[in-house]
Amino acid sequence: MQQKTPYKSLKRAILLFVPVILSLCQSCYQKPNNNPDGNSYSLYILGKDGKEYIIETNSLDSGKILPEKQGAILDAKAMDRDIIVKNGSYYHLNRKKAELSKYNLQNGTLNSVASTPLRDFSIENYFWAGKDSLLLTGLDVKGFKQAKYVLIETNKMNLLSSGTLAIPQPSGKFTSMSIGFVELRKNNLFIGYTYHHQLSSSSYTTSDTTYIAELDYPQMNLIMVDRDTRSTYPGGINTVQSYSFNDEQNNYYFMSCPGIALGNRPDLPTGIFRIKAGEEHLDKDYFINISSSIVNNHAYGMWYLGNNKAIIRSERKDLFKGISDHYSAAHFEFYLIDLAASKVVKKLDLPLDKGTRRECVIVKGNIAYIAVNSNTEGNFIWTYNIQTGILKKGLELAGNTDFIMRIDKLNP
Repeated sequence: MQQKTPYKSLKRAILLFVPVILSLCQSCYQKPNNNPDGNSYSLYILGKDGKEYIIETNSLDSGKILPEKQGAILDAKAMDRDIIVKNGSYYHLNRKKAELSKYNLQNGTLNSVASTPLRDFSIENYFWAGKDSLLLTGLDVKGFKQAKYVLIETNKMNLLSSGTLAIPQPSGKFTSMSIGFVELRKNNLFIGYTYHHQLSSSSYTTSDTTYIAELDYPQMNLIMVDRDTRSTYPGGINTVQSYSFNDEQNNYYFMSCPGIALGNRPDLPTGIFRIKAGEEHLDKDYFINISSSIVNNHAYGMWYLGNNKAIIRSERKDLFKGISDHYSAAHFEFYLIDLAASKVVKKLDLPLDKGTRRECVIVKGNIAYIAVNSNTEGNFIWTYNIQTGILKKGLELAGNTDFIMRIDKLNP
């Protein structure tokens, strides 16, 4: 569950949260992009002084970037790292203005090019229902009790439809809810969610149950609700980090996140669930128990590599004291998962990473690009050859870089 507190004042806690510059080492820095279709990748950087930057680049394989020299500085009051990136544009909900804006990077500045009002709406998850059709699911901003949706045509940012979702609101001891994933299969929409119990003004816990609602689309009528108690807090806010994917056969996988940084039910295991292609229920015979594997900890974030392999990002509970230093302590590790064998294969030989929730893996062909914020080796995009297992340092983010908060595919 995303903390319902002023986001900017807890920025670092939530992390738990181009021309060549003139230099004697000019060859170390990236050269200007000559790709007529635009840059391939974007990076969201948090600086040591609290400034934030968007950087666009055509390569993550090598070079060095200084965000204060080559990045577009952002208005921290209007922009944040919970963005949606697609086809050269950025989408972000301005909470104060209650509008979703589309941004493009122009002449070194991120400019709003179109907007649509989104009142009383807090984004939990997004799903591209079509090339230019963005489906957002979320909650009311006051109580986080009513599940809602909006469908937007993103070319001109026109609102196509909106309404409430027929998902039962929290009741009894449960005071709020979270939507953790959205999957559309033809005319069936699957929404993973769970409920939360507020313990204090700054703490909550979570139901022991994962819920999956099936609705018809686009009418949004509730068909049924599936339940599972093997783990809880299915998925997470995917504008911040990825937790689900489809494989080549259209089997759908999602991770549960009961650890202290999301579900705050550490007594339950982090796990990977599956909905088989063509099925409407969870596969009750499939479950990868991450916490009882060689990981022996909780995890947050999962990315598909192809051919039944995935990467997860797990915490080291022996290296942090609690939620207060979860973002700042270097304690995250990356593990390789074999989905077909239902097991954790091995830990990747990467430095300990920091920052609680980050969008930090991109896969292109046989290479996975992994962003690592290391206290000992610096902030790098590492390249992982999926076929050979070879890891190498790629692009370095230096200068004012404190955290690589996210990396995204910007253009195909």
